[in-house]
Amino acid sequence: MPRLATAMKQVVLISCASKKLPYPALAKDLYVSTLFQLGLRYAQSLHPDMMFILSAKYGLVDPDQRLEPYNETLNTKRDGEVRIWAQTVLRQLRTIADLDHDTFIFLAGEKYRRHLIDHIKHYQVPLNGLTIGRQLQHLNNSLGHAKRL
Repeated sequence: MPRLATAMKQVVLISCASKKLPYPALAKDLYVSTLFQLGLRYAQSLHPDMMFILSAKYGLVDPDQRLEPYNETLNTKRDGEVRIWAQTVLRQLRTIADLDHDTFIFLAGEKYRRHLIDHIKHYQVPLNGLTIGRQLQHLNNSLGHAKRL
């Protein structure tokens, strides 16, 4: 019997943020920066099949997963350490998604996606090349907000 093709899924990956609550919380609430919160709302507006946070400490995190606050970022890690982190995230992704067929939308900085996109066939980076201010403006506009940050 021929194998039926599975429908492609849309997976949104949002990078964590350094600004966090000082106490344990759901991942979607732990990161309190404006960029993260707007990115999360934008991701939700896409109605993806799956959405995850790329955490420098925990790897791939479900937004409803409870986390302890931490002080870790990929931005201060050496490339070798980022590669090891990326391999962990790729292993996690392979258990829930198809890296050859699903579409991944990265709402994450270059360091968080650099060693991931080489292993993913279909991806989008809607905020690529934008300064933080332009990212906020783009997300705000995409969400239909009248006021600007």
